[in-house]
Amino acid sequence: MFAAVTSSTLLATMGSPIVVEAHVGQGIPAFTVVGLPDEGCRESRDRVRAAMLSSDLAWPTKRVTINLAGAGERRGGAGLDLAIAVGLLVATGVLSQEAVEGKAFVAELGLDGSLRPTAGMAPLASAVGDHEVVVAATAVAEASLARAPRLRPVHTLKQLVEVLKAEEAWPHVAVPEPQVVIDEIADMADVRGQEMARLALEVAAAGFHHVLLMGPPGAGKSMLARRLPGLLPRLTDDQAFRVAMARSAAGMPMSAVIASSAPYRAPHHTVSMIGMVGGGSSQLRPGELTLASDGVLFLDEMGEFAPTVLDALRQPLEEGVVRLSRANGSVTMPAKCLLIAATNPCPCGVSSPLACTCTPIAKQRYLRRFSGPLLDRFDLRVELQRPSTTELTSRSKGECSEAIAERVKRVHEMCLARQGCVNSSLSADALEEVAPLQEDALNILRARLDEGRLTGRGYHRVRRVARTLADLNQCDGPISSEWVHLALSMRAKLHTGHGEMR
Repeated sequence: MFAAVTSSTLLATMGSPIVVEAHVGQGIPAFTVVGLPDEGCRESRDRVRAAMLSSDLAWPTKRVTINLAGAGERRGGAGLDLAIAVGLLVATGVLSQEAVEGKAFVAELGLDGSLRPTAGMAPLASAVGDHEVVVAATAVAEASLARAPRLRPVHTLKQLVEVLKAEEAWPHVAVPEPQVVIDEIADMADVRGQEMARLALEVAAAGFHHVLLMGPPGAGKSMLARRLPGLLPRLTDDQAFRVAMARSAAGMPMSAVIASSAPYRAPHHTVSMIGMVGGGSSQLRPGELTLASDGVLFLDEMGEFAPTVLDALRQPLEEGVVRLSRANGSVTMPAKCLLIAATNPCPCGVSSPLACTCTPIAKQRYLRRFSGPLLDRFDLRVELQRPSTTELTSRSKGECSEAIAERVKRVHEMCLARQGCVNSSLSADALEEVAPLQEDALNILRARLDEGRLTGRGYHRVRRVARTLADLNQCDGPISSEWVHLALSMRAKLHTGHGEMR
């Protein structure tokens, strides 16, 4: 009459273990799901009933109550179908409670009784601890990323019942070993000219500094951005695991292959607020910020993004996490990404004032989308011009990504050994210890602050960039004016509707 079956439900990028309790008793025939189920779980009645009948299993004509016992957030999803079906079979005596002990069931049921994968199979399988995880045979590759102790792939509900009744052995389905691969990334050697922009990308990769590229169409902004992931160090095992969990939770196609290259996301400018930061009404899902965590988020044509979407980036960029709160609970998702954005100087994109066709109102409306607080979070703001004819037609290539990446890797290792984090994550107190300023360098920044050309946040960001520049040039000790001047030169002014940002 009563059964308890282990399963898991998806909560943002993480799985949450729950116990599906099933009770079959006297009363008017009905099927009720309690325990904060979502819409997908409430629809499970029809899927489970059809799957059981298609598998020649009797549907109980009694009062059925399903309880989702777990955390306080709304939970559910189609992945609970199999656990509900197994719970009913145990409660009606078809299966014994002992047969399901030590096992977790995560799969959607088809109307024909087949087991199907659901979004987030990797975090769902990872959430159930030391249980054997019963999954659909077609989901075994994605579920294998979860480092689960043992996977039990099954094709149909009928086959699962026969196995649990010891009438048949577990079907043999090869469980692939997760493999780490290196993605092919475009090379910096293809970039012609743009020496300051190349240096800015190297500094951005070495210190994980956000960078804004400003220039006319054809200057190479998008080309440079696509090559930034190739300058970052390879992901550690833990980072690669987090990236795989986020991609699985987002419902992206997955296999048993884990990429060791930094993720790269370039959402279209029509992306919604939920698409960028994550969320949703019934189930919280990761957005572009989380999918780009430990990698690069590229906003091409930043001036075309909705101002509300851009301003929603401010807190995650500062803290490295996305905090979502809803009536039934809250979640925290990783958002430690390197932001690179590209923008034209005006809607028409022409850099020359004499050739620009934009009206003052149109130009002001375009630039007003960039709020001052958002721009202040860009450590580097570099102005680009179109490469000259000589540079474009030159047959000599620039420095390759591999050589730059070696210098970046050396700086990352140095920073982790010295302060335990990259330079962009240094606190104000840590700056005094790790990046003290020589007197002449301090006077330069004091003058900028007195003139109002630098904010308090900008002051600390310039110091962090100067520390990265010194590290790249293997200069230990206090920061000299040379590196402060260079850091300020890579913080180009931008006239907006709110004034001039420096």
